Amino acid sequence: MIGNAHHLLLDALAHTLAAVPDFEVVGMAREEAAVVPVAERTSPGVLVLGAAGTGTTGTALARRVLAVRQGCKVVLVAPSPTRGLVEQAGRAGVWAVVPMDASLGHLVRTVRAVSVGCVPMHLPGPRERREPSRECTLTDRERDVLRLTWAGASAKEVAKELCLASGTVRNVTSTALRKLDGRNRFDAARIAQERGWL
Repeated sequence: MIGNAHHLLLDALAHTLAAVPDFEVVGMAREEAAVVPVAERTSPGVLVLGAAGTGTTGTALARRVLAVRQGCKVVLVAPSPTRGLVEQAGRAGVWAVVPMDASLGHLVRTVRAVSVGCVPMHLPGPRERREPSRECTLTDRERDVLRLTWAGASAKEVAKELCLASGTVRNVTSTALRKLDGRNRFDAARIAQERGWL
């Protein structure tokens, strides 16, 4: 589901997200007052919520949605997300904050990560602050790769971000998978996150 007051942006975003394989847009709300009723009616898995101004209105609206749809995962799109806003959003139950100037690909990766239960690293909310459950066996490079994976980056994007060859990323990921006994790279990132190693 998508909520945004800018009609042109809302329609373009809905059309684009509906074209992504395995995504389904189940509802749209153009006015703030319509967001909660539409969320109640459509039961979205993920709600992409546009925030005006500083985004504080968005966090308050997210709270109202989560009061009636606790299983919904909210992604807040904010013009200029500050650390304060990100922390406030985390306390409100928002899963991710995406800057308005981010790429569409970044939003798609964030929605996909959130939909499977991954909290992207750009949302340092209180629920992510954990004491490491045991001594970390990962190298710094393995942690960097898994941190970006946890944020929803593809292997190619990880390679670009860390200035590594694709083969190096595959090798580092394979080593981390063995250490963590993960089923795949996303599972390994989840395990490392749960242990407080990211």
